[in-house]
Amino acid sequence: MNPSSKDIKYLAEHLLHTGVGGLAERELQALMRISRKLQSVRPENALPDRGPTFGERLADRVAEFGGSWTFIMIFGSFLLSWAFINSELLGTKAFDPYPYIFLNLMLSMLAAIQAPIIMMSQNRQTARDRMTMIRDFEVNLKSEAAIDGLHKRLDHLTWELLSDLDLIKQGQRQLLQHGQPHGVPPPDSAADNGPLAG
Repeated sequence: MNPSSKDIKYLAEHLLHTGVGGLAERELQALMRISRKLQSVRPENALPDRGPTFGERLADRVAEFGGSWTFIMIFGSFLLSWAFINSELLGTKAFDPYPYIFLNLMLSMLAAIQAPIIMMSQNRQTARDRMTMIRDFEVNLKSEAAIDGLHKRLDHLTWELLSDLDLIKQGQRQLLQHGQPHGVPPPDSAADNGPLAG
């Protein structure tokens, strides 16, 4: 075992419902691979137990609205209206004449505020994607263990069936040898020596 034995014990108990001692070498290797993979993507404070805060919900809403056609149309209309009002309607009395320096200042401040908010929302989405990936790993591990169990069960049933067929074949051979009527040739030895012959 390596330093991540605590993680392997957790995975064995909660995903495979067994202790580490009851694992085959292949299952232990799979758990070690999954544990290393989880450690590379999961921070120390594992899965968050609390819901999103007000600030996180607000960041999600701002990012959602800021990346929509509605925002683009509203903001484009605002910019065109600003330019029209300050160039055509107010003429020489414009409060922000061309080249619209005050508008540029407001746009710069908006971009300075909007960019970190969108980055906060992207960080939350990245964390959600990471948790989804971890859950996918766990589901894949459960599936691998279930398929491995099915393979073992099928192998066991196959060997039981082959053993029963071998017993039946031996019984038929004994019947033919002891109860063979005179004048009837014995069965063909080539057909009798199959892969299940004892």
